[in-house]
Amino acid sequence: MADQAKPKFRNDQGVPTIRIGVKTFECIGASKPYDHPHVFLDMGKDANIICPYCSTVYEFDDSLQPDETIPAGSLAD
Repeated sequence: MADQAKPKFRNDQGVPTIRIGVKTFECIGASKPYDHPHVFLDMGKDANIICPYCSTVYEFDDSLQPDETIPAGSLAD
């Protein structure tokens, strides 16, 4: 059985923090051509994590669905 694909998030708006509804995901930085190496991140038991490439802080928000972000529009295709 294959694992479900992890959602990908981007920070095109350049905000310091993005709230998301998952704890395991992929950060791509920004949309091409401004992306960075795509990195898989796992918050584990923590409520947030910082991307080591772009320094975006991702905060877990259990009121959000896996495809929702605050600010809106941070889910990558």
